[in-house]
Amino acid sequence: MSDAALPAQASPEADILSALGTRSIVLVGMMGVGKSTIGKRLAARLGLRFFDADVEIEVAHAGMTIPEIFTTHGEPYFRDGEARVIARLLDGGPIVLATGGGAFMREETRTRIGAKAVSIWLKADHDVIMRRVRRRADRPLLQTADPEGTVTRLLTEREPVYSHADLTIASRDVPHDRIVDETIETLHAHLCGQAAVSEPPADVASASR
Repeated sequence: MSDAALPAQASPEADILSALGTRSIVLVGMMGVGKSTIGKRLAARLGLRFFDADVEIEVAHAGMTIPEIFTTHGEPYFRDGEARVIARLLDGGPIVLATGGGAFMREETRTRIGAKAVSIWLKADHDVIMRRVRRRADRPLLQTADPEGTVTRLLTEREPVYSHADLTIASRDVPHDRIVDETIETLHAHLCGQAAVSEPPADVASASR
């Protein structure tokens, strides 16, 4: 049999797409854990469109930034708009969606994500988050006298809720592509019931020595 006649080997990415169907992949977790960075790379690997909920909210508000929306309208208004934007994006799936740190706290949004997506909690510890968020001054919830205390409080409040996500990936200071590889492997195991890269059978392994 010629190589051309051999069946094409399915890739982990193709397996994931097939198993997802119309469902999306939603990244949840604290600010600074890398949801947008990892989400863009994951979407590229899977050949899906990537959306950042915060960016879409800014577009919906004629280019107002998230801090400006918080200041002008308040957090409850922002959260209502956030829920609407996420609902709209999930209706257009499959996509990879990065959500804001507080989005998954809303029960209505969690329920919608559960029905229309596979959720992944990018989990980082306090020190990693603080190192990353100090680089940016556009975090509305950190405009306080004690940003470190605020992060500690938010982690305490939010981590029990984030733990309801379908999958958890440790976000840490390693190359982004390593986190994406781990995400692909974890998604494949979750959706397809096996690891993305399996070990060869013992007889094949011994025969190759």
